[in-house]
Amino acid sequence: MKHENAKRGLVRMATMKKRALACSACLLSAFAFQPSVSAQDTVRMLDDVIISTTRADNKTPLTTTTLDREALDNNKIAVSLPYMLELQPSVVVSAENGPLSEQNMRIRGVEASRINVNINGITLNDPESQEVFWYNIPNLGGMAQSVQLQRGVGASTGGAASMGGALNLQTLGAASRRYLNVDLGYGSWNTMLYGFSAGTGLTRHGFSFDVAYNGQRTDGFVRNGQANQHSLFLSGGWYGERQMLKAIFILGHQKTGITWNGATAEELDEDPTYNPSGIYYDREGLMHYYDNETDYYNQRHYQLYYSFMADEHLTLNAAFDFTHGDGYFEQYGYDQKAYKKFHLYPLGGATKSDFIFRREMYNSAYTGSLSARYTEDPLTIDLGATFLYYNGNHFGNVVWAQDSMSLDGSAFLPLGEDSPHEWYRNEGDKYDYTLFAKFNHTLNPSLNLYSDLQLRSVRYAIEGIEAKFQDMGFAEGYLFFNPKLGLNYTPRDNQRLYAVAGITSREPRRADIKDAITSGDTIKAETMLDIELGYHLQLQDFSLNANAYAMLYRDQMTPSGGISESGYALMENVDRSYRLGIELAAGYRFTQQLSLDANLTLSSNKILDYTFADFTPGDATTHDVTANTDLALSPSVIGAAMLTYLPFKNAKLQLTGKYVGKQYGDNTSREAYALDPYFLLGLRASYTFNLPKDQQLELQLAVNNLLNHKYRTYAWSEDWEDWDYVNDVSLGLQHHCYYFQQPGINFMGRVVYRF
Repeated sequence: MKHENAKRGLVRMATMKKRALACSACLLSAFAFQPSVSAQDTVRMLDDVIISTTRADNKTPLTTTTLDREALDNNKIAVSLPYMLELQPSVVVSAENGPLSEQNMRIRGVEASRINVNINGITLNDPESQEVFWYNIPNLGGMAQSVQLQRGVGASTGGAASMGGALNLQTLGAASRRYLNVDLGYGSWNTMLYGFSAGTGLTRHGFSFDVAYNGQRTDGFVRNGQANQHSLFLSGGWYGERQMLKAIFILGHQKTGITWNGATAEELDEDPTYNPSGIYYDREGLMHYYDNETDYYNQRHYQLYYSFMADEHLTLNAAFDFTHGDGYFEQYGYDQKAYKKFHLYPLGGATKSDFIFRREMYNSAYTGSLSARYTEDPLTIDLGATFLYYNGNHFGNVVWAQDSMSLDGSAFLPLGEDSPHEWYRNEGDKYDYTLFAKFNHTLNPSLNLYSDLQLRSVRYAIEGIEAKFQDMGFAEGYLFFNPKLGLNYTPRDNQRLYAVAGITSREPRRADIKDAITSGDTIKAETMLDIELGYHLQLQDFSLNANAYAMLYRDQMTPSGGISESGYALMENVDRSYRLGIELAAGYRFTQQLSLDANLTLSSNKILDYTFADFTPGDATTHDVTANTDLALSPSVIGAAMLTYLPFKNAKLQLTGKYVGKQYGDNTSREAYALDPYFLLGLRASYTFNLPKDQQLELQLAVNNLLNHKYRTYAWSEDWEDWDYVNDVSLGLQHHCYYFQQPGINFMGRVVYRF
């Protein structure tokens, strides 16, 4: 009897195990379900809905380049998104300290504060500075499903204006199957890269989840150029037959050394890694470095998207984003006048002391958007509206002083991180409303008419005191109407001709307003008329893109040559200016193993009748000069090429070249402020091992600046009087230029595992 009961028990246990295994299999199958081709097509269409109003297709007469997921992943060894785009037409990337530092990507000479950058149609530009600080969210390219670079006026969207171009990122969408990628990298200056990405693919119940984490550490090329950066991307979505709901969280964290001061040519010739940030002298006159001169920032994005395909003609989209950021930069102030700088009194009777201080910020932005697309031959209509409210707090804290301090000259004031002295605070509020309507009308099978109308209203107000105790009281409203009109002609499936003209306008940045208040100048909004004419040809083994553009500005905001105490470029309005150019891009496949891609931009970038004060070095007085001069940091020649060779299966070799012509650090075209042209040669190699069960292991190597070229991509400049303090005599007015040296030959190796 006992034996029979035991036997029955074993049978029951076996049955329970089978049921458990069956349940587990069902559960796993729910999350491992691979959709049919038609289901995946529907998912792709729903993912594309959220970017449809900001992207240009082959019927839109705009100048664009689109990189898909494969191209981005192959170029991830470039570390940052600007360097991933460096070989694109008319793109110039500069950095203070190599690719893991503060970077500036310019398109046709236009800097990032005048380029609209958006993620899924939500602007990434900071509303006050209008900048995109690429190192705040490292590895943006690793989070992207695709990236479209629009040169020129760009398609209408919300947020910052596109005075030189637009960059549209589409984040990772639902994959066709489960996946896991792990990558590790190591390179020059003890640079370490590490990260992973994973996704469930589309489950049986229509859910999809993706995660991507990336970390980057480096000692940096220049002294105090260390960086510690992290990014996290989380996405969860539900896909129905006609609708999609998706939530996205993006975290960016960075702590980098301050490297924005640059150095003179003589200092860099002696030591290319020289960085004056943090220098101070003790009371015996010995020089030291304060090594915690730090830029620290956290940024968090919370996004929610909903898309609905009402029928085959109408799709609706809604999005909301909350972005919060906080951070500071910390500096050492050597021999500062205590009252003039911080409104403090040293108790020892001296007027000067050394200080450690932080300039801090705390900001939040709320963005909402609604859009609709209606398509029925021969017309496609896109309607959209965005609203943005931004609140930014700026304040400064003294956290240490070498001498005892007081607020009134008598009572001791304790100073420390827990008891800082706040010496200024101001707050900005910005409201940004945008309405747009786009129409693409097919006139006949080969010709379509495109129009894009945008109405943008901006209200910006600042109140409080800035760092030099200037009252920041400011309130101004701006109303911009930005129309675009174009024709697209496709005589054959492999050819396209287009022409477009558009107007866009932009309000001043917070920094421009602050500097104008301090100097008593008037700052104006800028306006651009952009005219583009392009041709595209696609053959089996050859492709050609040719584009001519005329960007005509009124009151253009352009770098004046100087920088502020916190490292941003000082700007000035110039009355009339233009950028005229021709862009050529071509690709040819010689054989299945060998191909060549190249592009070239030839341009003229001028200010008309620009007046500036000039002098002969050593003079005590200046004289005015009026001339047609070159716009700052706008080279007239930009070229790039990439030769790709596939020697055998799973192996790839690429030789890259980048040429940037002569440019000037300010708007005067004076040779004292010229930056020499440079050419960079790079080598990339990769090999992929195919492992069992669809696994892959890829080895990558990049050698940058293969010829060890010594070059400088950026400079700031200013005229001032030098003084011989030993003999107490003036040396007259002198030209001063501070450069940012770029590294010589360097490498990056990377190992990628895919499943």
